[in-house]
Amino acid sequence: MTSERIPNYCVVVSTPVVSFSELSKNSKRVAETVERAQRVHVTRRDGEDLYLTTEHHDRQREETADVTTRLFTALISNDEGARAVLLALPQVFPWVRHLSATEVREFVIDLVDAVRDAAELDVHSNLHRVIVEWRATARILADPELTDRLTTSLPDEDHGEVPAP
Repeated sequence: MTSERIPNYCVVVSTPVVSFSELSKNSKRVAETVERAQRVHVTRRDGEDLYLTTEHHDRQREETADVTTRLFTALISNDEGARAVLLALPQVFPWVRHLSATEVREFVIDLVDAVRDAAELDVHSNLHRVIVEWRATARILADPELTDRLTTSLPDEDHGEVPAP
C-alpha cells in the first residue's frame, strides 16, 4: 500500500505489492490481482521495481494526461487563463516565489512544452528535468550568498577550450 501526502489531505492509494519471484512462480494469481486492482507493484532485488497494469487502466491514464495537457494548454493560451495559472503556480510549486516574473513565465512555457511531450510523445523525462532544473534555480536564488558567488564575474583569464560534452 502506498500513501501520497497532499496538503490538507492524506490520499491512500491501495496498490498490491508482489515480489518478482512471486510473479514468476504464480503468474496466473498475479494476473488475476492485476485485473482486480488494475495495477500491481512488482519489487525486484536486482533492478528497478516494475508496475503491471491492465490495458484499459493504462489507456485511462493516457487519456487523463492528454485531457490535462489540453486543458492546461488552453488555459495559458489567453491572458485570463494564463493569469489563473500564474496565481495557482505557487500552490503547486511553492519555490517559484524566488523566481522573477520573467523566470516564472519561462518556467510555465518550459512546463507546458514538457507536459505536451509527455502526453503526445510519451516522453516523461523532460517534465522531471524541467521541474528539477527550475527548482534548483529557485534554490540558488533563495540563498543570497550562493547567488552572489554564482553571479560574480570571473577573472578575465583564458582557461582554454572547453570540450563539448
